[in-house]
Amino acid sequence: QVQLVESGGGLVQPGGSLRLSCAASGFTFSYYTMAWFRQAPGKERELVARITSSGGSTNYADSVKGRFTISRENAKNTVFLEMNNLEPEDTAVYFCNARNSWSVYWGRGTQVTVSS
Repeated sequence: QVQLVESGGGLVQPGGSLRLSCAASGFTFSYYTMAWFRQAPGKERELVARITSSGGSTNYADSVKGRFTISRENAKNTVFLEMNNLEPEDTAVYFCNARNSWSVYWGRGTQVTVSS
């Protein structure tokens, strides 16, 4: 059974930091590109960051460049999103995504709220 389980969300003040984790199981993690998406109320889901299967290449949405860092540990089947200098506009549900040529999987999401 494929599972992507996000954790690490919560309430943080503007300028603060959070680290999201996504634990994967039920598929060969190292064969998949991993990504974080987010969806704010009333908005479409958008790509935040992506990392290739080996971890050798990453890309980010312009809105988070320089503030967020995606990484992965293939030995632990886990992908991370380090979020610094958070802004109220970063408030959203954050989803973990796994993708390769034949499959796409989604987690259920974790809420991140940036507010004073």
